[in-house]
Amino acid sequence: MEGKKIPKFYLGDVVRLRKPHPCGSYEWEITRLGMDIRIRCLKCSHQVMVPRVRFEKSVKTVVRSNIPAE
Repeated sequence: MEGKKIPKFYLGDVVRLRKPHPCGSYEWEITRLGMDIRIRCLKCSHQVMVPRVRFEKSVKTVVRSNIPAE
């Protein structure tokens, strides 16, 4: 699998998804990582658990990254 970039996400990252939430917001904050990822809508605070594979396909861009300092 050469040339395939594996996306790296961190707790607290803000991501923009491809489709809007029913409240109209595209931006979500990552609140839990694992096989499933919990994200929170920044407009209405609704939380959703999404399988990692589905989440990675639905992310358009990382708006604000929260890379931990080493």
